[in-house]
Amino acid sequence: MSLLGTPLLVFLGVLAVALPVLTYLLWGRVPGAAPLRVAARAALIVSCQLSAVLLVAAAVNDYGYFYTSWAELAGEAPPGQVVAATPYLGAAGHGEGVSTTGAFPAFSRLLPPVTVLADPHWSTPAQWSSRGRLESVSIHGARSGLRGHAYVYLPPQYFRPRVSHAFPAVEVFTGYPSSDRALVWRMNYPGQLLAQLQRHRAQPMVLVMMVPSVVAPRDTECTDVPHGPQVQTYFAQDVTTAIDVTYHVRPLSWGAIGDSTGGFCATKLVMRHSDVFRSAVSLSGYYHTIMDSTTGSLWGGSRVLQMLDDPTWRITHLPAPPVSLLMTISSAEHGSLGIYDTRRFLGHVRPPMQVSTMVLARGGHNFATWSGELPASMQFLSHYLYAG
Repeated sequence: MSLLGTPLLVFLGVLAVALPVLTYLLWGRVPGAAPLRVAARAALIVSCQLSAVLLVAAAVNDYGYFYTSWAELAGEAPPGQVVAATPYLGAAGHGEGVSTTGAFPAFSRLLPPVTVLADPHWSTPAQWSSRGRLESVSIHGARSGLRGHAYVYLPPQYFRPRVSHAFPAVEVFTGYPSSDRALVWRMNYPGQLLAQLQRHRAQPMVLVMMVPSVVAPRDTECTDVPHGPQVQTYFAQDVTTAIDVTYHVRPLSWGAIGDSTGGFCATKLVMRHSDVFRSAVSLSGYYHTIMDSTTGSLWGGSRVLQMLDDPTWRITHLPAPPVSLLMTISSAEHGSLGIYDTRRFLGHVRPPMQVSTMVLARGGHNFATWSGELPASMQFLSHYLYAG
C-alpha cells in the first residue's frame, strides 16, 4: 500500500474507529489474572492512541508530500537519484570524492543529460498544443556527478507549428522535506502557468520542477559541500545545460522560484550565478545560511565559505548582482526565518538589483498561501525573463 493516497487514509481511519469500539466491547471480557488484565487493557488503550496518531501523521504527510514512499520514510535515498558526488578541489587541487553507488564521475559523463521516464499522464498528445505536456525525467549532471528527478512542463506553444522553441526556463523548487509531486499535484504549477498564458498575462516558459535535496535525506541547502555533493553546481550548471540542449530553451534566460528552503535556493542561485539566472521568486523563503541536524557540515568548517553562501552577507558586503527578485511573506510568519529575516535582507538591497515584495496580512507557511501567490509570481518571472 502506497504511503500517499486515499487507500492508506481510509485504512487508518477505519482502524482509528474500530479499535476504540473493540476496546469498549472487550474491556470487561479480558480473561486471566489481574496483572494480565491490566496489561491487556493498557495495550488496548495504547493501540487506540497509536491508531489516531498514525492517521493524523498520514493525513499531514498526504497533504505536504513530505515522504512519498516507505523507503524514503525509512531514510533511504530514492533509487537512481544519486550517482556520485564530485570531489571538492581546494587550492592545492586535492580532494576526496564521496560516491554513494561506487560509480566514477568520469564514467557518468557518458550518460545522456536527460532521460524521459514513464508518462505522468498530465495531458494526452491531442492536448499538447492546447494544454502543454508534462514529462517525468531524470537529469544527469556531468560536472557534479549527481542525478536527480524532475517534472518538465512544456507549454502549449512548444507544440505549435511556426513557433520558436526558444523559451525561457524556470527551475522550480519545493521546500524541505517534500516531493516534486507536490509542485505538480498540490501547487499545480503547470495549471497555474497555463491559466496565465490563456489570460495573456504571461508568456511561455519551460518549468523544471525539482526538490532541492538531490542527495536526500540530507538537506544541503543547494550548497557545493567541500569533499561532498556539489549540489549548487548541479542546479546552476548541470540542470541548465541539460535542459538547454534537450529542449532548446532560450540561452541565458533562466529563472528560479521556490517555497521555504526552495525560496532560499532560488535566491542563492540568482545572486551567485547572475550570468545564468536573471530573475527569481522566493515564496516565504529565508535569506541567511542555516546548519542543523538535517544539513550536517556544509562548509567544511570554513567561515569564508559560510559567509559567501549567505544571501544577506553577500548583499551587504559584495556588489549587488543585476537581477530581479520577488520576495513574498506573510506578516503572520514570525521567527528567525520569517518576516523579520525578509525585512533585514530587504534593508540592504541596492541597485542594480531590483526587488519587489508581496506581504500578506494573513497566511501561513503552507501550500494554500503559496498557491495564491503563484499568479503574480508567474507574471513577474515572465516579465523579467523576456525583458531585454
